[in-house]
Amino acid sequence: MNYGVKIECWGPYACFTRPEMKAERVSYDVMTPSAARGLVEAIYWHPGLRYVIDEIDVLNPIKFTNIRRNELMHKLSASSVKANAKKGKPIMIVTRQDIMQRASTVLKDVRYCITLHFEMTDKAAAGDNPGKFREMLTRRARKGQCYHQPYFGTREFPACFRLVEDEEVLIPYPYTQSLGYMLYDMDYSNPEQITPMFFKAELKDGILDLRNCEVHQ
Repeated sequence: MNYGVKIECWGPYACFTRPEMKAERVSYDVMTPSAARGLVEAIYWHPGLRYVIDEIDVLNPIKFTNIRRNELMHKLSASSVKANAKKGKPIMIVTRQDIMQRASTVLKDVRYCITLHFEMTDKAAAGDNPGKFREMLTRRARKGQCYHQPYFGTREFPACFRLVEDEEVLIPYPYTQSLGYMLYDMDYSNPEQITPMFFKAELKDGILDLRNCEVHQ
């Protein structure tokens, strides 16, 4: 039995930030596998399964635009939170003093089709099985249910989604290009040293095939 699922998602803006861009946010041309996984996990997540993204189809032309957003210059560090908590001091950032404007190069009018399957993990209960998990994911996606609002890269860019039924056929936008090295996901095997993983992305006729890609750290 095939336990694969297809999710169509779309929205007015997206920003899948390139990690090498430090001063300003610049998006990748296409949704990253980790962003696709995060979007599906917002619909349904369970410790007994792990999502594997097989394919990302680009359904709309790739278009960029420039925007300016208010962002914070600093983030609260874990050490300052602990120190202030012990001293009974308030834990906060004064946005009026710490706010700044940053330019961002983002995608606009995006639409993707995510093809995925999942693998069982050692945290699955005795009564869990792939058919059960697939039914729960498809039911929630069909009804538009989610644990939190899915988004495209950042929470400012929410994503709409729907289940693609088995008999449906979505035609990708006919676009072929080498996208260079792209973020694949983060390696959480060592919680003390989380490392990024990259792969060489090739978009062929609007399809980013991830089934046999070689991943590097």
